[in-house]
Amino acid sequence: MAFEDEDRRSDFAKWAEEMTYEEERELKKQQKLELKEKKKAEKEARKKKKALGAETDDNTEASDTSEVSGASEVSGASEVSDTSEVSGASEVSDTSEVTDTSEVSAASKPSEGKDNSAGEASQAAEKTVASSEEASDVVASAAETKTSENQSSEEADSSEKQDEDEEEKDPADDYTEEDYNNPDYKKVKKKKDPNEVNIVKELLSLIIYIGIVILICYFMITYVGQRTTVNGSSMENTLFNGDQLWVDKFTYHFSDPKRFEVIVFPYAGDEEIYYVKRIIGLPGEKVQIMPDGNIYINDTLLVESYGKEIILDSGIASDPVYLGEDEYFVMGDNRNDSRDSRWADVGNIKREKIIGRVALRLAPFSSFGKVD
Repeated sequence: MAFEDEDRRSDFAKWAEEMTYEEERELKKQQKLELKEKKKAEKEARKKKKALGAETDDNTEASDTSEVSGASEVSGASEVSDTSEVSGASEVSDTSEVTDTSEVSAASKPSEGKDNSAGEASQAAEKTVASSEEASDVVASAAETKTSENQSSEEADSSEKQDEDEEEKDPADDYTEEDYNNPDYKKVKKKKDPNEVNIVKELLSLIIYIGIVILICYFMITYVGQRTTVNGSSMENTLFNGDQLWVDKFTYHFSDPKRFEVIVFPYAGDEEIYYVKRIIGLPGEKVQIMPDGNIYINDTLLVESYGKEIILDSGIASDPVYLGEDEYFVMGDNRNDSRDSRWADVGNIKREKIIGRVALRLAPFSSFGKVD
């Protein structure tokens, strides 16, 4: 449609832009219902018209039958009259054989009567022919009326079928590219192909699934635990080179490390290298290793059985080592072949640097189990 006034055109464009998809959808649905009701009313009207035509057809056939019957009766009466008149004429002809003048004169009178009878017979025959022609015209008219009604019925059925096809047709198919570019037309959202919708849904589902898996893995590695491998012999005879371990990161979010637990932490000189050691001293304690290899905690002998042999080198722990409120003193079980808190490059381990505790040995399978 065209707008005579540019202001009205801009108002319509503004209304079309502000209309939400739900409002458009509701408007389209309302228009479709109105169209459907209109077509339904037209269909009912056609049905009533068809029924009325059928009744008229029955009345016409009955009238035609009565007229044809009347014409037949008239024809029969005419034939009887003709026969009687011809018989009368024959009798008169027989009497004309008398030869005298008086008889001839008398015979002339019946001859005149014969002529009158023949005229009447001719008129009756003409009436019969006219009645027959009228009956034929009535029958032909009835046949034409019936044919016309049949054609009207076929046209009505074809129109109903076309209306049903139009109802099933998507209204968006009637719009061209120019209509979409023209702001005077209502915006119509075309239906998407079900196959395209399914492909999009599958891709979105796959992306969401991958994202969930990545988040779970990140959560587990960061907060729950991770797998690591022993490299070296500093923890013999508890752990051996090549052992596969499961490091528990979850526990230390709710509790502090305890003495003699085996922990994992990054090496201070290279944080990409991780050490596996056992906790000997706790925060706030004093640790000292005597020349005889015994370990004292707060001047008290530490009783433990994890050491593989007597300590030969006390390192910086030959003098008392005082631990801070968040520091731990660690050592390897292979005391004479371990780089641990006795050396300055390792030193005391802060709480925040501890990754987790070694909970399980995963491989070799023959040694699978909890690590003490």
